[in-house]
Amino acid sequence: RALRLAGGRSRCEGRVELEQEGTWGTVCDDGWDIPDADVVCRQLRCGHAVRAHGSAAFGRGHGPILRDEVGCQGHERHLWECPAALEHDCSHKEDAGVVCSEHQEWRLSGGRDGCAGRVEVFFRGTWSTVCNSTWYQTEATVLCRTLGCGDVLQRPSFGHTLPGKMVYLCGSLQPSLAQCRWAFNKSAPCYQSWAAGVVCNGTGS
Repeated sequence: RALRLAGGRSRCEGRVELEQEGTWGTVCDDGWDIPDADVVCRQLRCGHAVRAHGSAAFGRGHGPILRDEVGCQGHERHLWECPAALEHDCSHKEDAGVVCSEHQEWRLSGGRDGCAGRVEVFFRGTWSTVCNSTWYQTEATVLCRTLGCGDVLQRPSFGHTLPGKMVYLCGSLQPSLAQCRWAFNKSAPCYQSWAAGVVCNGTGS
């Protein structure tokens, strides 16, 4: 009875998929809400839910639809402990999804396009800036490649104006910044830092 999120940008975001008797299936979005999504996030050690999505927001799944009208209170340890209808009148265009607090995604803002600007990270339900105290070529390269923006041209600095601060330290070129060492809202690594920026050599939409 495994559980996973599919179609998202990290293991902590995506379409909810359950395994039953060796077959993966999905959950219908009828009645799907934050308490249901919370149980999924906690079960996957992804924190808490910041969004509960319906209407196949992460693409349509395959296989059987294994749950409908899920009614978690929010404290259950596993999704299959929650009351649910096993019969359904759903199609995969109603597949349920979730974004958990430990999911990280990034954007560059204020530049000429999506491949240049101030580095902003969505984490625990809010957009924050990144400290430039350890924002070196490796970290910037990881981000440019993650965003499909090629390689690094420059690393400009900006002011911090968002609520949180994240710091990254990559020992090597990881697939994403989330797989580097990171710390959120710790004052010491960000002391007297500026907000990190990057100009990549590719162009974004």
